[in-house]
Amino acid sequence: MRILVDTCIWSLALRQSKLKESPPVRELRNLITDHLVEIIGPIRQEIISGIREDAQFKKLKRNLAAFPDIPITTEDYVMAAGFFNLCRAGGIQGSNTDFLICAVAVRCRCAIYTTDRDFSLFAMHLPITLHEPERFEQV
Repeated sequence: MRILVDTCIWSLALRQSKLKESPPVRELRNLITDHLVEIIGPIRQEIISGIREDAQFKKLKRNLAAFPDIPITTEDYVMAAGFFNLCRAGGIQGSNTDFLICAVAVRCRCAIYTTDRDFSLFAMHLPITLHEPERFEQV
């Protein structure tokens, strides 16, 4: 199954050195190696937003180019709005981007890889699959 990787995982990977690599970052590396990683434009935008140094921005942009965006359709936006409404009716709040991630993941049959606990709440109401990484022993 392909894996739609959320911004929080990418951010962890970009902040950590290989010497102090966390289990989520090791899992991301494994997913990349296995060619399972997917991304959408809004996640790409969140990842590279706020980079102050132009050289770092260009390097990150170049590295992320290895992962083409899943195209987002009008139906995805409509489904995301429906997901927002469904969760809100259940007392659960989320961002428009989070619900768009859910909608694209459902349409493309991707699991979502995130450390954002809101997605566990969404999963109680939405037909999403969350990627459960392999358990790593502490190194």
